[in-house]
Amino acid sequence: MELQDYLRIVRKRWVSIVAITALCTLGAVAASLAMTPVYQATTQLYVSVQGGASTSDLLQGANFTRQQVTSYAQLVNSPSVLGPVIDDMGLDVRVESLADRVQADSPLNTSLINVTVTNENPAVAAATADAVAAQFKDVISELETPADGGPSAVKVSVVREAAAPTEPSSPNLKLNVALGLLVGLALGVGTAVLREVLDTRVRTEDDITRVTDTSVIGTIPYDEDAPKHPLIVQSSPHSHRAEAFRRVRTNLQFLDVADRPRSIVITSSLPGEGKSTTSINVAITLADAGTRVVLVDADLRRPAVARYMGLEGGVGLTTALIGRADVTDVIQPWGNGNLHVLPAGQVPPNPSELLGSQAMAQLLATLTSRYDVVLLDTAPLLPVTDAAILAKLTGGALLVAGSDKLHRNQLAESLSSLETVGARVLGIVLNRQRRKAGEQYTYYDYSPTPAVDGRSRSSRRRKGRSAPSAPATSPTPAATTGAVPVSTNTGSIWPGDALSESRLRSTATPQPQHQRGGPRP
Repeated sequence: MELQDYLRIVRKRWVSIVAITALCTLGAVAASLAMTPVYQATTQLYVSVQGGASTSDLLQGANFTRQQVTSYAQLVNSPSVLGPVIDDMGLDVRVESLADRVQADSPLNTSLINVTVTNENPAVAAATADAVAAQFKDVISELETPADGGPSAVKVSVVREAAAPTEPSSPNLKLNVALGLLVGLALGVGTAVLREVLDTRVRTEDDITRVTDTSVIGTIPYDEDAPKHPLIVQSSPHSHRAEAFRRVRTNLQFLDVADRPRSIVITSSLPGEGKSTTSINVAITLADAGTRVVLVDADLRRPAVARYMGLEGGVGLTTALIGRADVTDVIQPWGNGNLHVLPAGQVPPNPSELLGSQAMAQLLATLTSRYDVVLLDTAPLLPVTDAAILAKLTGGALLVAGSDKLHRNQLAESLSSLETVGARVLGIVLNRQRRKAGEQYTYYDYSPTPAVDGRSRSSRRRKGRSAPSAPATSPTPAATTGAVPVSTNTGSIWPGDALSESRLRSTATPQPQHQRGGPRP
C-alpha cells in the first residue's frame, strides 16, 4: 500500500477512527480520575572519601566513590535500611511492601544518590525519605568501618532534604490524555487499515481493477427508490441513474468497432445485483437513440422482465423453443416502436438444456438478422450455468456487479466461468454504488428548468408572434397483435452514429407502440 492508499482509507473510515480515538481518550481520563493520587518525595545524598591531602589521594578517593556509589544505591532497598525505618516510624507495612515504594538511583559519573519515596500522603512520603536517608548513612558508616576500629573513610552527607510535595506525581492527567489520544489514533488507523485489507466486497472501480483488467463501462449510482421505480429511464429520464444508463449505452459503441456485437448477454454473479433492471434500462436507452432492439428474457428460472415492463409473460421464449409458436407471434412491442420484448414464458424443468439447444441458436440467428441489437437477460453465473451457455452463443457478456453485495473472489469466479467456455466479456457495469454528493460530476444537478410562464417578460416580448404549426401526422395503422414489423432501413442505427436527414425523418415517424409501464390492452 502507498501513502495515497492510507489517505484514502482515512478519508473513508474517518468516523470510526475518530470514535476509537475519542473512546481511548475518554478511557484515559476516566482511569486517571479513578486512580488514587500518589505523591513522591526525594532526598539527595552525597558520598565522599575522607582523608588524603595530596591531589593524587583526592583523585583516587573521587574515583572510589564513583565506583562504589552504584553499589550503595542498591543498599537503599535492603532490609538493613528499611527494617529500622519501619520500627522507628511505626509503619504497618512489611519490608517488601516498603521496598516497592522506595527507589534509589545515581546520576552518571557523579557521587550523588537520589532516594525517592512514594506514598498516598505527601507528609508521610517526605518523612519516610528523610528516615531512609538517615538510616542509610548509619549502614554505610558501619559497613565501611575499618577492622581496627578506626573511623570510616566514607562519608555520606544529606545535601537536600525531602519536602512534602504539593502536587501528585500520579496520575498525570495531561500525560495520560496525550497517551490515550496517541494510542487511540494508532488503534483507529490500524483498525481501519485492517478492515480495508480484510474487506473483500466490491464497492468501487478500484476494487474491480484488483480482480480483472476488464473495462468498467458504467457506474450506476445507488437509489433507495430503485425497487419502486425499476424503469428509471422511462419514469425519471433526467435523473442521475437514467443518465448513468445512457453512459452505458454510449460506451457500448466503443467496445469493438471492427467487430461490434449484435447480441449481448447481460448477467451477474449473484441474484439481486440488478441485472434485469440494467437490461431493461439499457434496452430503453438504445431504443430511444434509434436502435432497433429486442430484449429477450432468458432467465428461465426467475423471469422478471415481463413483470417489470407490464407485459403478458405467459408465452414467450420457452413457447418458441419447444415449437408451439413462431417467435414473431410471441414478441411484443414496447415504447416508441424500436424496442420489442420476448418474455420468458412458462418456467421449464430443463432451462440449461433449452438455452443450449440448436433451437436457441437458430432463434438467436433469426433475431440478430431482424434487429440491430439483441439483449438477453439471463440467470446469475454462480448458481447456474445458463449465462455461460448463452454467452458462448452470443457476441459476448456484460457483467453487472452489485456494489456492497459482491465479493472480489465471487467476481473472479464469475469471470473465470465465462473464460472457461470461451465467452467474450464485453465489460462490467458497477451497480448501486453508494457515493456522497459531489464526489463525482455525475452527481451534479443539471435537471431541466421549469417551463417559462406565459406572462413572463420573454413571453410579452414575443406577444403577437405566432409560431408555425407543425403538420399533423396520423399514426400508422396498428400491427396485428404479436407481429413484429421488419425494419425497412438499409443500415442499422447505433448510438453515436451520424443520423442523416432521411434517417431523422424516418425515426420521427410514429411507430406502433405499446403503452409504457402498463399491461397490453
